[in-house]
Amino acid sequence: MSFRAPVRDIAHALGVVGFDGLRDLPAFAELDGDTTTAVLDAAGAFASERLAPLNRVGDTVGARYENGAVFSPPGFPEAYRDFAAGGWCGLSAEMEYGGQGLPKALELAVYEMVHSANLAFGLCPVLNVGAIEALQEAGTARQKSLFLPPLIDGRWTGTMNLTEPQAGSDLAALTARAEPAGEGRYKLYGEKIFITWGEHDVADNIVHLVLARLPGAPAGVKGISLFIAPKFLVGADGKAGARNGLRAASIEHKLGIHASPTCVMLYDGAEAELMGQANEGLAVMFVMMNAARLQVGMQGVGIGEMAYQRALAYALDRKQGRAALSKDYPARIFDHPEVRRSLLLMKAQVEAARAIVLMAGVFLDRARHGQSEADRAAAQARADLLTPIAKAWSTDMGVAVASAGLQVYGGMGFVEETGAAQYYRDARITPIYEGTNAIQANDLVGRKLGDGGNAALALIAEIAADAKAARADARLGAVASYLEAAATALEKATHWQLAHRGAEGLAGASAYLALFGDTLGGWLLLRGAQHAPDGAWGQNKAVLADLFATQILSLAPGRAEAAMTGAAALTAIDAEALVA
Repeated sequence: MSFRAPVRDIAHALGVVGFDGLRDLPAFAELDGDTTTAVLDAAGAFASERLAPLNRVGDTVGARYENGAVFSPPGFPEAYRDFAAGGWCGLSAEMEYGGQGLPKALELAVYEMVHSANLAFGLCPVLNVGAIEALQEAGTARQKSLFLPPLIDGRWTGTMNLTEPQAGSDLAALTARAEPAGEGRYKLYGEKIFITWGEHDVADNIVHLVLARLPGAPAGVKGISLFIAPKFLVGADGKAGARNGLRAASIEHKLGIHASPTCVMLYDGAEAELMGQANEGLAVMFVMMNAARLQVGMQGVGIGEMAYQRALAYALDRKQGRAALSKDYPARIFDHPEVRRSLLLMKAQVEAARAIVLMAGVFLDRARHGQSEADRAAAQARADLLTPIAKAWSTDMGVAVASAGLQVYGGMGFVEETGAAQYYRDARITPIYEGTNAIQANDLVGRKLGDGGNAALALIAEIAADAKAARADARLGAVASYLEAAATALEKATHWQLAHRGAEGLAGASAYLALFGDTLGGWLLLRGAQHAPDGAWGQNKAVLADLFATQILSLAPGRAEAAMTGAAALTAIDAEALVA
């Protein structure tokens, strides 16, 4: 089946999370509904017509490494050039350098459809987005003028080089080094692994953002600097010239996203320049990482949407046995209660995750463009709180929905020829990269509750107030009751987390994040049902909210208990006795 861009669902979700209110900000005063609709429609058409047809060949053929060069699957270079020509690489970038200055939330909405259609392809321009944001934040005027225009128009692509073999997620253990070479230049030495689209043939140049240590730098994360090292050296005129001293040593053979080359990168005296201040590179890199984390959350949404679409199409077509919801024989498997329940829950989870990620995007837009310092600070606090939840909850959802999609297919889902298995394989990386979901959970209970829980408790109070107000709604009263109970459980778990720091709290961090995501998802589905139009499409929003409430929000008290269990069982275990 072909991919159908869910433009109506996406537009509805944007409305639910307050996207229209961004027009009150001077930066977006000229953004009208027609423009938003045109962007979504065009992105949906490109994703459906150009990217989705390449998804299968990308999976089966994959990227290829030969003698230091990396070749993308057939059709990918042409599709990328068309993508860049369409202006899709610089949607939210500054207009001064050729960007379109659109809201981050709209950019995220566009990339959902890209990720649905072809996740491996989408990973390439997503890295451009992060590199652009990092340069806008910390680049010098010269660096911006040289590197931003070709990144924004897609002639060049960007990467981020963090991980090393001995370090993994522990960036304090990085050993790549930068040696001064005079006139503000440096030479980079070291090895980086898991570099997405670190080498390829789809663009003219690759701008690598590399973490490394200067001579005499402090130990740990306080001694990390960030460097710009292009594949081809860039002259004062902005043109790419000689090949730099860096190369891909190999690409990884992976479970999924086969068309996305994951490279081992070697730096052997590569010429580079410092970006930002010495020894403060991690702070700049986190600009790129946080942008990537929201994009990865949207990858979970995109994969979930496509897995749901395929499973629904199969269930409506496949006939087997007698079904309790139909008099036909053989009946569509869609008419078996368990299959229908599973499909509806898949859709409800996708819609909940979509709204969570888009809400984070709206608050990022307000944090950047709010009219007062107080408004910007409040929005940033909300965006910071939502980011780890958006990344982790949405990607866990994507894996769960892709797995449920295989279950709908039955044995045919386990057969590669049907194509359904690819979504499960592709989805599985998303809870791992850009900070594993356990790291996101630790960040949530560690840093994001570090303000005394003010941001979290304010959001919980908002959810609880909406739930209380909706209890009298004849159509949604039951949903509101489940949501109110979930908000109460989340508030209790939040206070417990605030009182139990360190190992005690971290032991329940993943359960706490899951509870927070469940509650947010239920809240946004309730709001979606409240704002839905009359008719069958709108009525389905109420059905999805009700199913999510009974199937997921009803579990909130148990989630809260898991979040408050403490570390006693973990500290009591004898590790040696676990070994068979």
